[in-house]
Amino acid sequence: MKFRNLLLLTGISSTVLFSCTKLDETFKDSLSAVEEGNIDPQSILQGAYNALNNPFQDQSRFWAAQQHTSDETIGPTRGGDWDDNGVWRVLHSHKWDADHGFLRDTYRELLQAQYTATNVLEISSSTTAQKGEARFIRALTMFAVLDGWDQVPYREGETFQDVTILPETKKGAECADFIISELDKAIAELPANNPVTKANRNAAKALKMKLLLNKPVYANRANPDFSTATAQADLNTVITLANEIEASGYQLQDNYFENFAPNNSAISKELIYALENTPGVRGGNVRSRWFLGLHYNQNPSGWNGFTTLGSFYDKFTDADKRKTYEYPGIFSKGGVKNGFLFGQQFDQNGVALKDRNGAPLSFTREVKLTETDPNTLEVTGIRVMKYPIDYVSGDQSDNEYVIFRLADVILMKAEALLRTGKAGDAATEVSKIRTKRGLAAITTITEDQLLDERGRELYWEGWRRNDLIRFKKFLTAWEEKPAGTDTKVLIFPIPNEQLAVNPNLTQNPGY
Repeated sequence: MKFRNLLLLTGISSTVLFSCTKLDETFKDSLSAVEEGNIDPQSILQGAYNALNNPFQDQSRFWAAQQHTSDETIGPTRGGDWDDNGVWRVLHSHKWDADHGFLRDTYRELLQAQYTATNVLEISSSTTAQKGEARFIRALTMFAVLDGWDQVPYREGETFQDVTILPETKKGAECADFIISELDKAIAELPANNPVTKANRNAAKALKMKLLLNKPVYANRANPDFSTATAQADLNTVITLANEIEASGYQLQDNYFENFAPNNSAISKELIYALENTPGVRGGNVRSRWFLGLHYNQNPSGWNGFTTLGSFYDKFTDADKRKTYEYPGIFSKGGVKNGFLFGQQFDQNGVALKDRNGAPLSFTREVKLTETDPNTLEVTGIRVMKYPIDYVSGDQSDNEYVIFRLADVILMKAEALLRTGKAGDAATEVSKIRTKRGLAAITTITEDQLLDERGRELYWEGWRRNDLIRFKKFLTAWEEKPAGTDTKVLIFPIPNEQLAVNPNLTQNPGY
C-alpha cells in the first residue's frame, strides 16, 4: 500500500484536499508516494495535535465563532483600530455571509486537522493507542464543524487515498451518531493515564457528552426536542459518563484561575484535556486571551480590543470568586487582575494609569460596535482576563489552552438531570461549583438559571454560542444586537470557496 507524502499534501490547499472534483493528471503524478513502512505514525500524530492550535487557540477562529456571536463578547471598532473590514461587527450582529474570512478559514483549518488525524488511522503500523488519539482528534474537529456548519466533508479508505474522489458529506444528527460511534472506539483504544495534553479516555467521554446533549439541536436547530425516548436515553448516558469521569479522581480547583494559569496542567486537578503550550517546543496563540483586551499602556502592552457586555457582567455578584482576583505573581508584576477589568486601572505600584490621551484609564460598562468618540474609544467595555499572564515566557506562553475540565462535565450532568425531570438533583450538582466559587448552594434550578450558571463558570472558554442555541436564546436581543427571527443564523453558511469545488456540499438554508 502506498501513502502520499503528508508534508507534500499539507502544502496543497485544503480546499483541494477535501473538496476537489477533478485534478489535472500532471498535478496528480507530481504527488510523491512513499512506502508505508517509511512513515512514522507518531510524527504524523503530533502534526495532528499541532493542527488543532490555530483553529482552537487563535482569537479569530472557532473561539470567535462561538464567542463573538454571543452575549459574552464584543469586538468594537475603535476609530481606525479593529475594523478588519467589519468581520467582528458582523459576527456580533449576526450578519455574516458565505464569504466571511474568519469563518471560511476556521472551516478549512478544522478540516485540515481532521485530514491529518485520518492519516494516522490509515497507517496499519499505527498502534492501538495512536489510533485512539487520532480518532479523538478527528472527532473533536468533526464536532466543531458539525456544530458550526452542519455539513462535514469526510474521507476514509479509498476516498482518503485518492483525493480526486469527492468526500462524502455527513450532516445533522446522523453525523453526531457517527462521531459518537468513533468516540466509543477511541475510549476502547485510549490508555487511561495519558496526560491532559494528550487525548485520553475521559476527554473522549466528555466530548461524547457534548454530542449526546446536542443531538436534538443537530436534528432541529430552531426547536430541539429533549422529550423523545431517544433524547431521554441519551441524557441518561450523559449522567453515566459524568459519574465515570468524576470517579476518575478529578477535583474542582479551589483557586478558579489556576485552571488557566502558567503551568496549569501541573497544578490543576480539574483539567481533562488541554492543548499543549510549551515555550520553545510547541504552542498556539493563548497569549491572545490577555493581549486582546489589555490597553496599550498596561503591562504587557495589549491590543485594546475585545470586551464583555454589561448585561453579562451583571450576572456576577461581588462574592463570586470568578469575578475578580489578584493572582499571586501576576498582579504584583503588572497590576493586572484576573476576571473582569472594570473602572480605573492601576500598575503594580498602585499608580493610576492613563490612556494615550492622558485621561484616566477607566474601563466603562458601555460599549458600542463602532466607537468614534476620541475621548472614550480607548476605554469602552469591561475587559476579560481569563488566563493569568505568563510574564516569564512572553509571547510563547506556558498556559495550556483548556478544552475540557471537570466543571463543564458537572454542568452537563446537571443539565441532563434537569431535562430528565430531576431539578433538585441538578441543583445539587450546580451547588458543587457554586460553593467552590464562593456562592450559596441552591435547592432547585430552572433552564434559564442553569444557562446563567454555565455562563459564569465557562465564560470566554468558547462554548457560549453552543449553549445559547441549545437553550433557545441565540435569537434574543443583547447590547448592539436586536432580537432576531431568522433561524438561518443558527448554522453558519458553507464558505463559497468550498461550494465552488465540492458539489457534495450544498449551501445551508437562507444563505
